Amino acid sequence: GERPINMEVPVHLLDDDITPSTRLFVRNNGQVPDVSQASDENWMLSIDGEVDQPLALSIADLKNNFENVTLQLQIECAGNGRRFYSPGAPGNQWTLGGIGCAAWTGVRLSDVLAQAGLRNSAAYTAHYGADPYLTGDPDRDAISRGVPIAKAMEEHNIIAWAVNGEDIPVLNGYPLRLVVPGWPGSCSQKWLTRIWVRDQVHDGGEMSGTSYRLPAYPVAPGTEVPTEDLAIIESLPIKSLITAPETGVQVAPGETFNVRGHAWAGDQDVAAMHVSIDFGKTWLEAEIAPPANRYAWQRWSANIRLPNVGYFEVW
Repeated sequence: GERPINMEVPVHLLDDDITPSTRLFVRNNGQVPDVSQASDENWMLSIDGEVDQPLALSIADLKNNFENVTLQLQIECAGNGRRFYSPGAPGNQWTLGGIGCAAWTGVRLSDVLAQAGLRNSAAYTAHYGADPYLTGDPDRDAISRGVPIAKAMEEHNIIAWAVNGEDIPVLNGYPLRLVVPGWPGSCSQKWLTRIWVRDQVHDGGEMSGTSYRLPAYPVAPGTEVPTEDLAIIESLPIKSLITAPETGVQVAPGETFNVRGHAWAGDQDVAAMHVSIDFGKTWLEAEIAPPANRYAWQRWSANIRLPNVGYFEVW
């Protein structure tokens, strides 16, 4: 989509263990802000609300006053795979490319919040960025979401200024963004300017109604669920990608070939991975590697041999 700009990645281009910066998906809700004059000295992040000491920090302050860390972290759009829902769901019709796992560099969100001093009343964060509302309305936020304090204080959340050792691409949040892995990418605010610590669940843009919510109990697809029975999406569900070989490839019957990809599971690790070439009748256990660090996706691979000439799907 062009208004707002949204782009996903063909899955065979996501085969790298560390997603290249040029292959990070883009999910915007508003306009892209003008960051042409941004620098380490003049881009400011404020921390306020339910804290003992409100902070105003430049990127230079973050780099110099806190421990710098680099972690491989997945970011996934909550709507990844929406195109395949039945019945269909409104919104951007993501196929499978709304996911990436790059090496993000920054400081721990928990370290910054600890310096501000969280009050006992602190319950939820509220994230704000510089992106204007799509119509340009100055009184509305393009998006402003947050997370419970318990999640915010998890040590793998990063206030990042670099990805894969370089500046973050503008469309992915340059010069500063949050990375809150394992939860919807909308929690990872781009063009970050403010974190407001609140004493209640945040009610900013895309936090109310049906936005980023699922039924709090199992229902059949298409069931109408009362708004009060919807729960905010937190840890994302288990998923996997086949990144090689590319869809449509031809292989010789009886010859072994390798199938590989990535698997991930929100706040969790993936314990096992299986593949099938007979529409789920039988399953072969694949090899799966541990994550490089918590919240990195996991490489899996399996050697496959097709028994005869024909059409096959790898599941």
